[in-house]
Amino acid sequence: MAQETDTDELVVDFVGGAVGHRFRASEGRGQALAKAAGLMRGVTPDIVDATAGLGRDAFLLASLGANVTLIERSQKMHDLLAQGLERAAAEGGRYAETVARMTLLYGDSSLLLPELKPQVVLVDPMHPPRGNTALVKKEMRQIREIVGTDPDSENLMKVALTFAQNRVVLKWPLRAEPMAGIRKPSHQILGKSTRYDVFVIAKIT
Repeated sequence: MAQETDTDELVVDFVGGAVGHRFRASEGRGQALAKAAGLMRGVTPDIVDATAGLGRDAFLLASLGANVTLIERSQKMHDLLAQGLERAAAEGGRYAETVARMTLLYGDSSLLLPELKPQVVLVDPMHPPRGNTALVKKEMRQIREIVGTDPDSENLMKVALTFAQNRVVLKWPLRAEPMAGIRKPSHQILGKSTRYDVFVIAKIT
């Protein structure tokens, strides 16, 4: 979760709010994101979250046992993530164990993915604005102000599809048109407001 302080500064929080609740509830690998990323009984791939943002998805995947590399190219968002991870690690116990499986990198995923050659890549670009901007949470408006609009997300997907060893997962609004310029996904996993377009490259073993 990202909290807001009295000065309306964004704070990345993995311990409180909805993220902490899901963590404590231990919802398991039946969640849509976990299934999309290929986590299943006896299979726990290494994952690169190529658009780390608030780190929520990366934290969830790490809590399920995956080693997750987070890449963030916004220096401000990277610093907020680093602070959030440090606070979660200080909680000890399962929080510290989860953070120990997370590696935060600062940089451009399009340049780093060829070096990392990850098993699974998660791409969650800034989504197209809703028609009624009043419905957009203040938190998301703040994030958009920090990280921008990801105009190069199509190129990032092409890089991910080239260098991922097993699969690429595109997190996208449920009813949005498919991302232009890339091939059709192997399959989709639908949530309440989000869908995961899954591009299987090779079976995870």
